[in-house]
Amino acid sequence: MKIYKYPTQEELQELLKRPVRDAGQLNATVAAVLADIKAKGDVAVKEYEEKFDHVSLLELAVTEAEIQEAEDLVDAELKAALEQAHQNIRKFHASQKFQAEHVQVTDGVECWQKSVPIQKVGLYIPGGTAPLFSTVLMLASPAKIAGCEEIVLCTPPARDGKVNPAILVAARIAGVNRIFKIGGVQAIGAMAYGTESVPKVYKIFGPGNQFVMCAKQQVSLHDVAIDMPAGPSEVEVLADETSNPVFVAADLLSQAEHGVDSQVLLVTKSEQIIGNIQQEVERQLALLPRNEIAAQALEHSKIILVHDDAEMMAVTNRYAPEHLIIETKNYMELSEKVINAGSVFLGSLTPESAGDYASGTNHTLPTNGYAVAYNGVNLDSYNRKITFQHITEEGVRSIGRTVELMAEAEGLDAHKNAMTVRMKK
Repeated sequence: MKIYKYPTQEELQELLKRPVRDAGQLNATVAAVLADIKAKGDVAVKEYEEKFDHVSLLELAVTEAEIQEAEDLVDAELKAALEQAHQNIRKFHASQKFQAEHVQVTDGVECWQKSVPIQKVGLYIPGGTAPLFSTVLMLASPAKIAGCEEIVLCTPPARDGKVNPAILVAARIAGVNRIFKIGGVQAIGAMAYGTESVPKVYKIFGPGNQFVMCAKQQVSLHDVAIDMPAGPSEVEVLADETSNPVFVAADLLSQAEHGVDSQVLLVTKSEQIIGNIQQEVERQLALLPRNEIAAQALEHSKIILVHDDAEMMAVTNRYAPEHLIIETKNYMELSEKVINAGSVFLGSLTPESAGDYASGTNHTLPTNGYAVAYNGVNLDSYNRKITFQHITEEGVRSIGRTVELMAEAEGLDAHKNAMTVRMKK
């Protein structure tokens, strides 16, 4: 990790930029696959499964027998961990239920909102180097609480044609309706357009590589809603002279091992702690099974030394990290000054991995600076708010002339007349 001491505002502008890829070829490749899925349905999905996931499938759906087999393969201790994580996630998200309130905005005019679940949602769960069964709980649990009627899950199979057993067990625990052995762009296309096997959904959730993210953004233009735009996963850690270098290093590495393009940022006002953290990063890195991946991520990661708390928070809110870990002595004070972040972890005993798995908050979060405008997945992500209004005769008398005047001023005479005829009556 490279150290930058007391950077100027102009230098920060460059330091906090995320890497930019040439998206031209990526967009073209993804568009071609999506077009095939839309035109050929299951046939194209199976072709791309053979091409990209190197598996020949007769059926795309996971069978009940395969789910039962998975139950036998996952050991009891992991099942208990999944159950506990699910309970915590469910409890936190259930607390977010919307309470409707009827508002008498003026005499004779009543307005209110109704929260309605999205009927059909699609969940994408990556496989690859780390099958994310935790993401099944994060996405399916709030969907179930919200009352979504159909919860469809797509995840890439292994070369033997089977899905990771822990993913299937997590899906059963969280209440997924249907599971399909489809990965990558073809999974996004299948859920966006619908095929002979896969139902079309109304909104797609879930992380993925650059191809999956590109596919989600493309289908969101015309065919389906998505949870949020996203890029490589990232963490920012705030540290001071009281921080434990072992903990800070572990937090930095827990993010770096996600992928070679993961973003890792340490911001501190203590120059003396930097060397200790660097030494600890090197020591722990050597012990990690995924040390090659983590090492590549650390090559483009940064340590920024600033003067004080105010500068630490200015850098943080400018960067808008997906995950923010505040390991300073005054972490509660600094937490009040957080404006832009996906999820915040407070104190020395709260690692990001707690939120990734079992504390109850959702780990599907905005990356790439999108935290300035987006929040992470929550219960509202699976609902729509429909507004209602009811007007009595008293209400017509109360706001009728206002409606007439405004409609007339906009040149919309039919709008005016819709109120005028009621006023005359």
